[in-house]
Amino acid sequence: ILQTTKATYILTLYEKRVNPDDLPFFLGLMDHLVKKGCNTAAPVADRKGNVLKVLCGRPAALISFLNGLSVSRPGPDHCYQLGQEMARMHLAAADFNLGRENALSVAGWQDLVSQCAGHADDVAAGLKELLREELSFLKENWPYGLPEGIIHADLFPDNVFFMDGALSGLIDYYFACNDILAYDVAICLNAWCFEGDGAFNMTKAMWLLKGYAEVRPLSKDEMVAMPILCRGAAFRFLLSRLYDWLNQVEGALVQVKDPAEYICKLKFHRAVKSPSEYGLDL
Repeated sequence: ILQTTKATYILTLYEKRVNPDDLPFFLGLMDHLVKKGCNTAAPVADRKGNVLKVLCGRPAALISFLNGLSVSRPGPDHCYQLGQEMARMHLAAADFNLGRENALSVAGWQDLVSQCAGHADDVAAGLKELLREELSFLKENWPYGLPEGIIHADLFPDNVFFMDGALSGLIDYYFACNDILAYDVAICLNAWCFEGDGAFNMTKAMWLLKGYAEVRPLSKDEMVAMPILCRGAAFRFLLSRLYDWLNQVEGALVQVKDPAEYICKLKFHRAVKSPSEYGLDL
């Protein structure tokens, strides 16, 4: 954190997990969204207009500081505000002139399954077969053709700030990419609408969806596809958590997250029979 007499900034040195070639997209997107009025941290340019530098041999950028804190136990109103801001972001990004493929969507899942399958049953009995079945289902049923654009793709509660009960900003755009807009909604239903005991909270889901639809109404096709999109979102985070769990690096500063949470979420979505179970009214 850098504090000056005028403002506070975050000096960000990028880790190896961030491809330097993607940084112009990430930083350009943040700058674009701020100029469109979104509540987002923005890169700060030098006198020559450059936002990307090299510091200690690593790519670096100065990012504006957002006031607020993430919430550990989001309520319905937090979900409602998240839905609104996510939709605003989707609309604001529509005319951004750069793009980035989602490496963690359907085409990328096969590699992760192949890398994890050998030890999956060491984590949970029957997990290898679950991965195989789910990958096959999603490949055959993925709802291509829905509205696409730039999505955040990682809008977990720790990436959303609130201050005095009001949403103050979205952060961490380093998974942002081009994909199905409603897939971003599905990621948030997974991340915000399950309780600690694994139960799905439809009230939170209804408020999240209500907030989103007030800014960008979902089409009937998007609503019909929501159960599959939620399965895909749960599968994506199950795979990345499983990979990290099986490939832990001793002494790493990042805490590895238990994939069991997303096994439970995936099983919930597999049992869903209708979009109405998420609070959607077709």
